[in-house]
Amino acid sequence: MYALRCAAEENCLSRSAYSPSVRDLDYRVLFRFPQRVKNQGTADFLPVKPRHEWEWHSCHQHYHSMEAFSNYDLLEISTERKVAEGHKASFCLEDTNCDAGVRRRYACTAHTQGLGPGCYDIYHANIDCQWIDITDVPPGNYILKVTVNPTFQVEESDYSNNVVRCDVRYTGPYVHVRNCRITGN
Repeated sequence: MYALRCAAEENCLSRSAYSPSVRDLDYRVLFRFPQRVKNQGTADFLPVKPRHEWEWHSCHQHYHSMEAFSNYDLLEISTERKVAEGHKASFCLEDTNCDAGVRRRYACTAHTQGLGPGCYDIYHANIDCQWIDITDVPPGNYILKVTVNPTFQVEESDYSNNVVRCDVRYTGPYVHVRNCRITGN
């Protein structure tokens, strides 16, 4: 799979995928999920790097403007020990949709990336690296923790709405997600 090779370049797969014994990346178990990030503030959410430092990724055919946008952690319920993880290593930031009466201003280009107030950046579940590789995770109950701007690279007036937690039931063939809520940590 070509897409998994691109994902491997960005370290989007679990550690076991990089083992010398793994010769074929065609079989991985991926917990895919969508993500919608809204700028609820009053100022633009802009990449920290200047435009001339944005990286062109030929696999994805767009510029990546940030090193770390989101972390995805799958946690044990009782101990909150991390059993698997994923991340948006870098990304293409744009106003995918906006609230009524708010105009889109940012697109995924070499010149304009950002997220305006009242706008959303939406990542559908079929986008590369929009997952956690759960190949090595046994079925059970877990917590999905999604953290936006995890290293606080972009200054915000309020970081308390950057973490969402969801209850997850992994049965082997299926993943059921419910009760997603903003938690603050």
